[in-house]
Amino acid sequence: MLRKDLRNIAIIAHVDHGKTTLVDQLLKQSHTFRENQQVDERVMDSNDLERERGITILAKNTAIHYKGIKINVIDTPGHADFSGEVERVMKMVNGVLILVDAAEGPMPQTRFVMQKALEMGHKCIIVINKVDRPDARLDEVPDEVLELLMDLDANDDQLESPFIYCSGRTGRASYTPDELGPDLTPLFDTIIEHFPPMEVDDTAPAQILVSSIDYNEYVGRIGIGRIERGTILANESVVVCNYNRPELHDAGKFANLYQIEGLNRVSVEKAVAGDIVCFSGLEKINIGDTVCVSSCVEPVKFVNISNPTVAMYFSVNDSPFAGKEGKFVTTRHLHDRLYRELLRDVSLRVEDTDSADSYKVSGRGEMHLSILIETMRREGYEFQVSPPKVLYKDVDGERYEPVETAIFDVPSGMEGSVITGMGARKGTLISMQAIGSRTRLEYHVPSRGLFGYKSEFLTATKGEGVMSSVFFDYEPYKGEIARRSTGSLIAFETGDAVTYGLFNAQGRGTLFIGAGTPVYGGMVVGESPKSDDINVNVCKEKHLTNTRSSASDDALRLITPKVMSLEESLEFINDDELLEVTPKSLRVRKRILDSELRAKANAKAKKQ
Repeated sequence: MLRKDLRNIAIIAHVDHGKTTLVDQLLKQSHTFRENQQVDERVMDSNDLERERGITILAKNTAIHYKGIKINVIDTPGHADFSGEVERVMKMVNGVLILVDAAEGPMPQTRFVMQKALEMGHKCIIVINKVDRPDARLDEVPDEVLELLMDLDANDDQLESPFIYCSGRTGRASYTPDELGPDLTPLFDTIIEHFPPMEVDDTAPAQILVSSIDYNEYVGRIGIGRIERGTILANESVVVCNYNRPELHDAGKFANLYQIEGLNRVSVEKAVAGDIVCFSGLEKINIGDTVCVSSCVEPVKFVNISNPTVAMYFSVNDSPFAGKEGKFVTTRHLHDRLYRELLRDVSLRVEDTDSADSYKVSGRGEMHLSILIETMRREGYEFQVSPPKVLYKDVDGERYEPVETAIFDVPSGMEGSVITGMGARKGTLISMQAIGSRTRLEYHVPSRGLFGYKSEFLTATKGEGVMSSVFFDYEPYKGEIARRSTGSLIAFETGDAVTYGLFNAQGRGTLFIGAGTPVYGGMVVGESPKSDDINVNVCKEKHLTNTRSSASDDALRLITPKVMSLEESLEFINDDELLEVTPKSLRVRKRILDSELRAKANAKAKKQ
């Protein structure tokens, strides 16, 4: 049976190349919304964090109708740290739209996602987006895409992929770069013509591969996947199995069966092979499981998800301020929340450690883990985390470390700061290319060399530089890299910071706190320009006498403190420090709070 009425596609690209904005226009021009309906920009970015940061974090499904054909569209993340989201949805689709910015051209994540699509044998449509940019390179970018396809060993069909030129923001497209049409009709038509109808067997025993998991407080866990074969009925008895876990054999029954229409899930009585469906009623369902009818239990092989490269330790908060701001503070709360995240995020790993209060959490990068931290603190969790560390491999007795391809796009004349910074971080220059008034530098650099570099890079390029990276390979250990050249200003005692104490401390470095902030002994309150840590008493008050006026503190002027975001805090913390995370506060602290014990531990470490 040919499903002429259906196409399943994914939109993949590098971050900020316009995937979600293009999906907005596809939804509007397919009349998914009412004429008078108010619709937010980037409507697929429904998560609060996605809206705040302007990035897509989770892959999401939508469905549109064009000329009587249903097109299931999956909007995927563009940031390398969330590439696990791209990998897992590849089994749900039969073709991909590869978006490429008309000015930037193919970037590291473009290469990664394109490679995954080609490996799966998917047909591709190359969409050159943002052609109305004044710095668009419409003659060069298509050639760069073709070179990339050849580098990735694309087959003949994939090398013949059609090119569509469009402006996702204005919702216009054309077959040539010269002049855009009035709407996205060329893109719609190319999707229908280039991606062939799926050939499916709707009479074979039913089989669904689960590629995504959602949760609803009313119906519990919701599995999302494509029906590989057969016909599924609502309320049907099924068996859950897994290709990699032959022992799994759970019987269950669908409570609800849905298909996606626009942004909504619509209840249906049955669905056939090729359809992307959502279902509830199977509480233990996980990504990678196969749902079959009981008469024929045959699991489908799931894609191999790339391994994590960065790890952090999450532990119960044991600072003097523990339990004051969080709702979930115990070991049980932390354990349950981290292991629950594994059910949704296929590229995350959680391991128990020797300590009952600490867990090793591994992910694709700093942002991958920082999004988890931010999500947990917004849910009311309180905990502390260690600095991020890369995960090494032993190959024939030699230590190998993860290396990333990093691309730096900077204004001409600012290349020196990047070259200097990458030199100190063991980076290897691969290419250097002038693009208009800017220069693009491509490096292979150890993952640990990028920790803490983003802030330095933005400062060196006066905020005009653009930096992106994606995992490249494991290579032999490159040698020691200094994580931080500055020291910390450490609070000497517990209390509230006062103007007099802060005024004396600000001469030692940059402060992170203002007057009235509660502090405790061992808490980091600032950054010292010297490499050594300095103890400061920010709670010290001026003692009043007969010759001192009580109002004389008014003359003291404090410099505005530096307030660090979560990512900046993770970049800042040193090996002997932790980040205390609560719903209201982020506090950097020393692992050993007592100054005398800390001094003894440092002296012992130097001797060793």
